[in-house]
Amino acid sequence: MSTTVDPPPLVSDPRDVTAGWLTDVLSQAGALTDGARVTGFEATAIGTGAVGSTLRYRLRYAEGTGAAVGPATVVAKFASSEEQSRATGVLTLTYEREVAFYQQIAHTVDVRQPRCYYAAIEPGTANVVVVLADLAPAVPGDQLAGCDADDAALAVTEAARLHGPRWGDPTLLEKSWLTARSPVAISEVYRAVWDGFVDRFRASIEPEVITQGEALGAGIETWQAHRPAQLTVTHGDFRIDNMMFEGSGAQRRVTIVDWQTPKLGAGAGDVAYLIGGSLPVGERRPRERDLVRRYHQALAPYGVTDGYPFEDCWEDYRRYSWTGLITAVVAGMLVSRTERGDAMFATLANRHAAHTHDLAAADHLR
Repeated sequence: MSTTVDPPPLVSDPRDVTAGWLTDVLSQAGALTDGARVTGFEATAIGTGAVGSTLRYRLRYAEGTGAAVGPATVVAKFASSEEQSRATGVLTLTYEREVAFYQQIAHTVDVRQPRCYYAAIEPGTANVVVVLADLAPAVPGDQLAGCDADDAALAVTEAARLHGPRWGDPTLLEKSWLTARSPVAISEVYRAVWDGFVDRFRASIEPEVITQGEALGAGIETWQAHRPAQLTVTHGDFRIDNMMFEGSGAQRRVTIVDWQTPKLGAGAGDVAYLIGGSLPVGERRPRERDLVRRYHQALAPYGVTDGYPFEDCWEDYRRYSWTGLITAVVAGMLVSRTERGDAMFATLANRHAAHTHDLAAADHLR
């Protein structure tokens, strides 16, 4: 007669993590050999998340159990220790979305992602933890420096591997965490923070940010009213800070991380956000159309392109290029300030403003 084993308890404060709890997490995930147990660890803070706190745990195992008893390190994600960021994470369902992605969606898509050993949350709170495989020696992209077109090409292929398997899947509408909307319209939030954003970042943003940002403010309801013909699971923050790269040449690959913002949307929105915000403007312009075409071609194995010609994909890409500027303005004013954060939001605003201008994306505000 089989018995049901209760999952490990939710431990949402890194100060409460114990060797026993890590043993239970890894054991139930099938990541430990029989009888192996964690006897100790060292924890080190890593990452640059705005609403989360991420630690790497270097694990010690009981003597005599061999070298291959379990992972040498794991990564655990908790809510931020800063109250404003925690509140933002709760309000935006950031914490709930990541747990739900790993529990309900991760195994149904082909995108490269870290193995999840454990994910749990107390709904409606910042009491959350996600325990993942450590991707080292892969290294994260650098949003400030940006990436080249070759790394962007790897990323857009992974975007197709995320979007393709669930493209137009009506059962996604049943997942409230994917379809949930903010209690306050994004147009209202954008307008409420716009003047403050300009005041805060005036010294580090280009004049084009002002002109494009004001045009967006005037037409954001029209833009927001559009509904894509086919919806799919999107990452929602698809930029190189949320990607881990390793290898070189033909062996280079990328793994997509930070699944805190998945939602039901247009796949091309992820692609526009990546290309517009992660490539320096001079790198983007000559390769942009080729990158979008690469994404479109990578959707073909999923049968998507039969009813989704490249011209439609390109128009979606143009339309959703505004998402990056909205995100830079709103997130830049809602999360706790850091020196790197301010530099990143200014960089994103500059790149996305140039992007929307180059694409004549104002067509989609009218």
